[in-house]
Amino acid sequence: MKNWIAFLIFFICSSTFAQQTTFKFDFGGDRVQNGFIPITEHSKFDRKIGYGFMDISSLKSFDRGGSALTGDYITSDNPFYFSVVIPEGNYDIKLNLGDSKGLSETTVRVENRRLMLNDVKTKDGEIVEQSITVHVKDSIIRNQNGAQIGIVKLKTRERKYLHWDNLLTIEFNGKVPKVCAIIIQPNPTAKTIYLTGDSTVVDAQYEPWASWGQMLPYFFAPKDVVIANYAESGETLKAFEDRHRIDKIWSKIKPGDYLFIQFGHNDQKSGNSTKSGYRKRLKEWILNARELGAVSVLVTSMNRRVFDENNKIVNTLDDFPDAMREIAKEENVFLIDLNAMSKKLFEAMGPEISKKAFVYYPANSYPNQSNALADDTHFNAYGAYELAKCVVKSIIDQELPLSKLVSKNYKGFDLNKPDAPEKFHWPESIFMEALKPDGN
Repeated sequence: MKNWIAFLIFFICSSTFAQQTTFKFDFGGDRVQNGFIPITEHSKFDRKIGYGFMDISSLKSFDRGGSALTGDYITSDNPFYFSVVIPEGNYDIKLNLGDSKGLSETTVRVENRRLMLNDVKTKDGEIVEQSITVHVKDSIIRNQNGAQIGIVKLKTRERKYLHWDNLLTIEFNGKVPKVCAIIIQPNPTAKTIYLTGDSTVVDAQYEPWASWGQMLPYFFAPKDVVIANYAESGETLKAFEDRHRIDKIWSKIKPGDYLFIQFGHNDQKSGNSTKSGYRKRLKEWILNARELGAVSVLVTSMNRRVFDENNKIVNTLDDFPDAMREIAKEENVFLIDLNAMSKKLFEAMGPEISKKAFVYYPANSYPNQSNALADDTHFNAYGAYELAKCVVKSIIDQELPLSKLVSKNYKGFDLNKPDAPEKFHWPESIFMEALKPDGN
């Protein structure tokens, strides 16, 4: 009889799990904190249950005694991924990291390698509490009553992405990652920064590709602001509309939120001119955002890595950056001139060092990569990180209202003195692909 009651309780809990928005997980062994869901090294993800690890093959749990919540933890020699079935929205996530009888070093990313915590080190016996704020999205467009009124037209490759899969996925990486507990709660008040753009903005899933949009969350204060990256490889302004990506944003954006707009690379490569709808669409987006109470921020496209004989960057974007500058003045909206900043940054690096910011790798550096990679448009994690710092620098230098929400992780940036590539910390994820993103 007791077994049937237990089964009934489990069935009811699992069937309603997808509607839950608050979760408390205790990572470790058999001892569990009251009110928390136990997570062990055997907790493989099951959609019916609603949570678990993507792969349990290398997981290990340790119990040091003491507190049921922080006295035990889960770790691995490899990156490991914990997923939760959860409705789309903004969430605060509180993490307990460390070891009551040892050291730890943990990097936390979410969804498609979105950087949240970078190399959090704890001393012997130290447990730290860290907070992050995450945007979770799906492809359904809903009205104010929650009824479906449309859908984002995803590309085939997007269907493999971790940020369209109706799950929140947290990546634990680093030299010695140790996770004791996670608490997930909705955050209905955070300002949301919606990012629109192409492959230089998108949350890239696969190493070695990366973009500034997925580095941006690291530089903003959790709880107060959240980054919602809707950019996708290969997109133009028109394609972003045609696939209803912007419609998805219009259905969600609220007064006080921000809309960052960076297009140009693919608009220019598609053979379009700034007069073939580019200016018109930009102005329409700005007007629509304004009517919805949101703040538009235009971002000029960064330069490609093309140097002349004097080691100066050559403009390969025609008049697209100038068009965006002009529209920012005409419409009286904020402008982040990443085009001008990237020129200065890449010239400070020079032709050779700048290769370390782009996807330049010899053959066989990554699985199924028989040829060398030499891409002058797309960035690796280091280059993406440097460009994200450019974006934050512009926000602070111009004293945008968002400057008050920049976190202590940003410690200033001199475009003439880029960070040394060899000092950049980025433990690679398990997802790797030699195929370059759409667009150029």
